[in-house]
Amino acid sequence: MLRPFYHWTLRVAADKRADWWLALVSFVESSVFPIPPDVMIVPMVLADRSRAWRIATICTLASVAGGVLGYAIGSLFFDALGKPILDLYGYADKFASFAASYNEWGAWIVFGAGLTPFPYKVITIASGVTQLDLLVFVVASVVARGMRFFAVAGLLWWFGPPIRRFLERYLGAVTFAFFALLIGGFVALRYAF
Repeated sequence: MLRPFYHWTLRVAADKRADWWLALVSFVESSVFPIPPDVMIVPMVLADRSRAWRIATICTLASVAGGVLGYAIGSLFFDALGKPILDLYGYADKFASFAASYNEWGAWIVFGAGLTPFPYKVITIASGVTQLDLLVFVVASVVARGMRFFAVAGLLWWFGPPIRRFLERYLGAVTFAFFALLIGGFVALRYAF
């Protein structure tokens, strides 16, 4: 089922309106679409490496805007549907505890999901459901999504076609390792001082 979407994104990456398609894919991927925008970034940057930073910027801004839509979906549908169901079954208190815990670590959760291959749309919607502070959500999203898309574009700009094979094969592992090292560094600093 996902294969046709994958091939479609590769096809539109070569279209003269590719920037608009990239913005659209980046926007909807953050709330509903199953294919990450990276599949468009790779061929677009390799086609014209001088546009790498523009492509990464479009992708970042559209992705964060789509994340805000995902946040709104979580917020609006939870109030309308989820909360009454939790109240009916007596789980409202447990959910309140979950939401407090989620919001305590919310910036890190959003950052981690925005940087890694974890489905970002899950976190955008969950952030709306738990009413994570919108500014925290947006800042964490801009930093994480920007780091991810600028890293991909930068590697493609610097190394060209040979990095494509490496990224397609190891992007998830490299991103996870980077995130683990980043969190580990913050934990070490917290306990060292």
